[in-house]
Amino acid sequence: MFSAIARVFKTPDLRRKILFTLGMIAIYRFGTTVPAPHVNYGNVQTCVSGMGADGQTNLFNMMNMFSGGALMQLSIFALGIMPYITASIIVQLLRVVVPHFETLYKEGQTGQAKLTQYTRYLTIALAVLQSTTLLTVARTGGLFGMNANPACNQVLNLVPETTPGDITTNVIRMIIMIAALTAGTAVIMWFGELITERGVGNGMSLLIFTSICASFPQAMWSLVNGAGGGLTFGLILLLAFFVLVAVVFVEQSQRRIPVQYARRMIGRRAYGGQSTYIPIKVNQAGVIPVIFASSLLMLPMLIAQFNTPSDGSMPPEWVVWLQNNFVSGDSWPYMVAYFLLIIGFAYFYVYIAFNPDEVAENMRKQGGFVPGIRAGQPTADYLTYVLNRITFPGSIYLGIIALLPLFALAFVGANQNFPFGGASILILVGVGLETVKQIDAQLQQRNYEGLLR
Repeated sequence: MFSAIARVFKTPDLRRKILFTLGMIAIYRFGTTVPAPHVNYGNVQTCVSGMGADGQTNLFNMMNMFSGGALMQLSIFALGIMPYITASIIVQLLRVVVPHFETLYKEGQTGQAKLTQYTRYLTIALAVLQSTTLLTVARTGGLFGMNANPACNQVLNLVPETTPGDITTNVIRMIIMIAALTAGTAVIMWFGELITERGVGNGMSLLIFTSICASFPQAMWSLVNGAGGGLTFGLILLLAFFVLVAVVFVEQSQRRIPVQYARRMIGRRAYGGQSTYIPIKVNQAGVIPVIFASSLLMLPMLIAQFNTPSDGSMPPEWVVWLQNNFVSGDSWPYMVAYFLLIIGFAYFYVYIAFNPDEVAENMRKQGGFVPGIRAGQPTADYLTYVLNRITFPGSIYLGIIALLPLFALAFVGANQNFPFGGASILILVGVGLETVKQIDAQLQQRNYEGLLR
């Protein structure tokens, strides 16, 4: 292994790409520690230190994880890569609704460039919206769970204000802070594109990978302090090993549908006739269903927050029920709803990413067919049948992995930053495997041996 790593740094072009990638990652991590303008950094640290295990909602926890902890610090990179992820998902979903987007997608490189530009514009718009929401929630105390956070109850002035009558100065400060957070998102997006173009691997994925890795030391320390002793912590590490092996196994698993192309004679030359296959992964949807489900389960928390009386009186019974079952994330109704939503969104997203009718039509046009299946609609029906069967265990696996942090919160007492489950382990394994494969492919272009054996 060490000789393979040495070959990586002995190759000038590959060494330059890796060092460039590491340099961009270092700059990104530095930006996560720089506070946004006008933020009272000392008060924020007081609130963060007083947070309990269930001080965050599931969505805030995921956003904080994707930002490498910058969200809870209210730094200039507080929004992280989440606006870009959301914009990318929206643009991809619009392909199903808006014919113009589907036409651009089929135009090749030119259409893809336009879709990328639309994604950038939408990212900036979402960054403005999310930064406004983040600052509003932070000022009201909802970001730090003030109802269960005695330390934060004593420090309400997260964003310093002037006299109550000086509205102009307060508005200018908020505009500056929103502009700073939005600019931070634009810079992160630029970093990701630079890494993709000049570095190794997918830039956006590597930035998320770095953010999750940055939260590991704190998550491990919280497990040591709150897991209930050395024996429990050892059992958690043993479970984490089996979870990691299972995730790698499933993420690499795929169903290969054989495809045969007809042999054609053009002049005196024969074309086609080769055999290939269509790979259908067990987890074809990736981590997207987990993000969708977490975002949708944010709605009950918002509904409960807006229907809680401001005078301190007792809220209605249905609001109390929402607060008890859909806010902290450690209740059975929340877990069941989360699991079922992940399964539903897995089927939904798989059929957006892999359209059996479109694949069958493309195969028919190119003279391809599945052995034993007629071309056209019978092939589409067969692909749909296989996709349904392979997606069911994939969605169950996705739901179980996503529930691991909630089980840790409910039974072990760990917080929702539990590192061995949920979206974090899926992203770490997926991005890690893909990056290693890219480095291995570049090594094999220059040497007979790659990074993997």
